[in-house]
Amino acid sequence: MDSIDLDVLKRSQQWLEAGRGVLLATVVRTWGSAPRPVGAMLALRDDGALVGSVSGGCIEDDLIASVQRDGIVPQRPGRLVYGVDADQAHRFGLPCGGTLELVTEPLSAQSRIGELLSMLAEGRLVHRRLCLRSGEVRLESAPAGSSLQVDAHALVTVHGPRYRLLVIGAGELSRILCAMALALDFQVTVCDPRSEYLDQWDLAGVELVRSMPDDTVDAMQPDACSAVLALTHDPKLDDLALMQALKTPAFYVGALGSRANNHARRERLRLFDLTAAQLQALRGPVGIFIGSKTPAEIAISVMAEIVAVRNGVLLPRVWGVEEAKSLRGAPAAESSGSACRLRHG
Repeated sequence: MDSIDLDVLKRSQQWLEAGRGVLLATVVRTWGSAPRPVGAMLALRDDGALVGSVSGGCIEDDLIASVQRDGIVPQRPGRLVYGVDADQAHRFGLPCGGTLELVTEPLSAQSRIGELLSMLAEGRLVHRRLCLRSGEVRLESAPAGSSLQVDAHALVTVHGPRYRLLVIGAGELSRILCAMALALDFQVTVCDPRSEYLDQWDLAGVELVRSMPDDTVDAMQPDACSAVLALTHDPKLDDLALMQALKTPAFYVGALGSRANNHARRERLRLFDLTAAQLQALRGPVGIFIGSKTPAEIAISVMAEIVAVRNGVLLPRVWGVEEAKSLRGAPAAESSGSACRLRHG
C-alpha cells in the first residue's frame, strides 16, 4: 500500500505525462495546533482535481478555488501562510489559532518527479532540494534521521522509508501487522527461517528473509529509525535476535507474549552480556491495552505503541498491557491480546 505522500508523487507524474498542469504544495512550518504535520503534501491539477492533504479541508478548498479561477499562474515556487489572524483561523479551520506555511511549486520536467520515484522504487532515502528562486531541483541520497529543511533560498524535503521495522516471525498476526506498518510508511522486513511459515506469505511490499533472526539483526544494523519486533514465541528464534537488537540504537525493541513469558525471557537475557539499561529497554508484553482478542486487534495495539514511541509520546504505564492487566486482575498466563491462545488453538 502506498503512503499518502508517495501517492501524491505518483499521481503528479501521471498528470504531468498526460500534459496537465500540476501544483505541488508542501507544509513547511506550523505554529499552534495545525491540522497536518510538516512535510505533508498535496498535488492539485489544473482543473481542480486533488490528491493528498495539507489541512482538514478548508485550505484545500481555497487552493482549488484559486486554481479554478486563475489557473496555475506562478511559474516559480511561492509561499503561502494561512491562519495569521483569528478570521483566517476560523475560515480555514485551524484550531486554537493554528498557523501553517506552504511552499507551492508548479511542476514541470525540471521538477524531476519521475527520477525521484525511480529512486524511491529502489528503497532509497532521498533529499529533494528545490531552489525557491529558480525552481531547479537536485536529488541526492539522504542520511537516516533526515528531516525537512527550509530557508529563504531552498526547500529540502525527505522522501523514502525513513523508518524500518524488522518483524521476526511470519504468522497471521505478522501479516496483518505488516500491512498496517506499510500504511504507516515503514520499510518492513520479515525474518523467519521456518519455510512452513514464510512459504505461505502473501503480502506484497515486504522484504522476506530466511536467515536466522540474530544474523538478520546484525545485517540490518538497526539505527535510531529502526524497530525490532519478535512474534514467534520461540526462544531459539527470539532471544538471540532481541539480545543483538538491544545493543543497537533501535528506537523500539519488543516481544509478544504473556506476562509470565516476558518475565522468563528477561531472566534468560540476564545471562547474556546486556547492561541493565539495555535490558530495561526491552518492551514486553508489547502493545497498549485495548482488550484485544483477535490478530487484527493485537496488531492495532502493537502498532499504536510503536508509533507512539516513534513520535516521542510518553505513554502512561497504565496503558501498557502488563500494568493494565495487573490492575484488572487478569490471569498471569493470559497473553498480550490472547496471542498465544490464538496461535496454538
